[in-house]
Amino acid sequence: MDPKKPMAKGILFIISAPSGAGKTSLVNKLLDNMQGIRASVSHTTRSCRPGEMDGVNYHFVSQQQFIDMLEQGAFLEHAEVFGNLYGTSQQWVADTLAAGEDVILEIDWQGAAQVRQLFPDSTSIFILPPSKQALRERLHNRAQDDAAVIEKRVAAATEEMSHYIEADFMVVNDNFDTALAQLMAIVTAQHCRLPVAGQEALLSDLLS
Repeated sequence: MDPKKPMAKGILFIISAPSGAGKTSLVNKLLDNMQGIRASVSHTTRSCRPGEMDGVNYHFVSQQQFIDMLEQGAFLEHAEVFGNLYGTSQQWVADTLAAGEDVILEIDWQGAAQVRQLFPDSTSIFILPPSKQALRERLHNRAQDDAAVIEKRVAAATEEMSHYIEADFMVVNDNFDTALAQLMAIVTAQHCRLPVAGQEALLSDLLS
């Protein structure tokens, strides 16, 4: 890296979706295929599910630990979802963006609205399932919830999906590879938007 060239600040991507739309699988695959981008690991009071790891999928904390962090102003955004609390570390996001890396926040529409107010230059993406029946089937196939909870999640998803209009981009996860390609294209395109940070010296030379 040229020490005289200013470091471009990272871009904040906010990705929202109803439970079962495939958001986490898409984000994980995107991270495998792209460099210079990291996903924020949220803090949550919900229990760790089979296959999840503390510090990888979430930072699992107690109710009191979460409240203490909230009172200390540690969260960029926070929300309660199905009785559990979720929050994003403000310091980690700020430090990562300042280091020139992009950040992905996987948060619900409430958190997305909070973050957009603090980061108006962020890019919002809403992921939708191809149909409500597909959403119900995906939740059932996860085998993590009973039928009553699944129907509760489907009902909540209807309200969540109405907020797609608040995002900058919409991706329908019908074919996984197509949805992934669209997601990656959005990330790539945002680095070409004007004004392009970090290219001041090049532009000065070309236009002199």
